[in-house]
Amino acid sequence: MRPANKIKTQWSSNLAYVVGLIATDGCLYNDGRHMAFVSKDLELVKIFKNCLGIKNKISIKHSGYDQNKAAYWVQFGDIKFYSFLLSIGLTPAKSKTIAGLKIPNKYFFDFLRGSFDGDGTFYSYWDKRWASSFMFYLEFISASLKHLQWVQKRLFFILKVKGHFNTSFGAKVYQLKYAKSEAQKIIAKMYANEKNPMLERKYRKVYTALAINRENP
Repeated sequence: MRPANKIKTQWSSNLAYVVGLIATDGCLYNDGRHMAFVSKDLELVKIFKNCLGIKNKISIKHSGYDQNKAAYWVQFGDIKFYSFLLSIGLTPAKSKTIAGLKIPNKYFFDFLRGSFDGDGTFYSYWDKRWASSFMFYLEFISASLKHLQWVQKRLFFILKVKGHFNTSFGAKVYQLKYAKSEAQKIIAKMYANEKNPMLERKYRKVYTALAINRENP
């Protein structure tokens, strides 16, 4: 039998980022040992593996409705790491029940960047109501309102940004959104160190918009 991975559970930027990914697109099985991470972005699964130092194979899942749509996933087992995740507030079948997590302040924005890369979005547009008005929004998404309320509370405590909620009732998904000035404060913290793990395509999208905004304040 293959030995279990020995994943470090001492807090670091990499670990906090991984916790953010697991909080959004991860899964804890009920056996007290095994976990998985699933994403449509192969690069993100590779980053996940690299942060944890695991060598497990990346598998491909195809949608039953559209075989052209693939998702990548990695499954691994580590009792100590599983227990660590439980201790900070993650649980099996967590998508609608996840609430606050025990993330040290020092690593909160690494966690938030992981959450954003896993299940967040950023979009920008020219607002036609005003000449040369460029708008953008940073958005965090979850099926658990309690979790996003916890994120909102932490961000207000640290940066004094308020944000606001939108709800997609059909999908039963909640969206915590931050516009322009508030978004910039969060982005500056999330990307304070470019050497930390991040999904490159989202990083480029965010900073392309910020460059446009600097030219059109």
